[in-house]
Amino acid sequence: MVTSSETPLVRFLEPDGSFAPTPEAEPLREIVDSLDDAMLEQLYRDMAVIRAFDQQATMLQRQGQLALWPPSLGQEAAQVGSARAARPQDTLFPSYREHVVAKIRGVDPVAILALMRGTTHGGWDPTDPKNGNTRLYTLVLGTQTLHATGFAMGLNFDGRTATGNPDKDEAVVVYYGDGSASEGDVHEAMVFAASYNTPQLFFLQNNQWAISVPVKTQATGPLANRSAGYGIPTMRIDGNDVLASYAASRMYLEEARAGGGPRAIEAVTYRMGAHTTSDDPTKYRTREEEESWARRDPIARMRAFLLGRGASEAFFADVDAEGEALAADARERVATLPNPDPASMFAHVYSEPHALVEQQAAWLAEYEASFEGDAA
Repeated sequence: MVTSSETPLVRFLEPDGSFAPTPEAEPLREIVDSLDDAMLEQLYRDMAVIRAFDQQATMLQRQGQLALWPPSLGQEAAQVGSARAARPQDTLFPSYREHVVAKIRGVDPVAILALMRGTTHGGWDPTDPKNGNTRLYTLVLGTQTLHATGFAMGLNFDGRTATGNPDKDEAVVVYYGDGSASEGDVHEAMVFAASYNTPQLFFLQNNQWAISVPVKTQATGPLANRSAGYGIPTMRIDGNDVLASYAASRMYLEEARAGGGPRAIEAVTYRMGAHTTSDDPTKYRTREEEESWARRDPIARMRAFLLGRGASEAFFADVDAEGEALAADARERVATLPNPDPASMFAHVYSEPHALVEQQAAWLAEYEASFEGDAA
């Protein structure tokens, strides 16, 4: 039996930053070779800046400013590469850890903090052009794959894809994790995607742990086998190599927009932090495992690669300053987020007025009023 760790990966960068494409990466070599210094540095900047924000958000939760925070530490390369490979007209469906994906598409990172602080029901308006066709986070595992597939089916029905015009043809990217890969929703989404030849990319971030359950408990072979089993072309990449993520995502999205149907990527990466701030990973994984993956850090890898190409220390200092500025801005603005009107929780539950919802709203208003004046 071939285990997950023995299966070849698409990889361009070794952990030490040396450029050494694997045989599986050679078909994508032209895409990587076409990247100029500006784009390569942008990929590094995206990863480093979001890590500064992510670490600040974790501290904000520890200080009681957020109810919860899902760290993306260690998964930056997979997310950045795929998001940068998407075109502006593409629609992206995140799970709940794709902080840099949202930022790249134009979402204000503080909107993510507002969601985790409980001052908003969604975080941002996905129909506002400034948010780059980025749908809302979902904490219900796997449901976003169904939403994405339905949307992609609509693109086919509306003739918004496979027209031969790459500047207008649209596609969908949906992110999910290794735990979600075992959810029925994901498999149902793949059935419909394959049946309707949808223009979409299933982007699986295999970070090795579904909270406290390891991948080896969920599958005896690569998770990529699941999408391949539905006849969906699938690629397995080193998720800590931003070049591999970019190249694989770009090729598959171009094929999907051209009418090739759904595609899937398994990005083999690692969740270096906790599943969320309510989790304690020391209860279920070893320090040796964490140290092994820390040596494959995606940001350190790309930094070494850029240094080898002659990137200046001034560039890295500028990136660090941008990350610090974003973290400081988040720290300052999160404390000033306004509390929502309690009645807003009853809005948009149903498209039409509903007697039970109206009854609940009236009860809450009466309850809140009981604390006014001397009654408080």
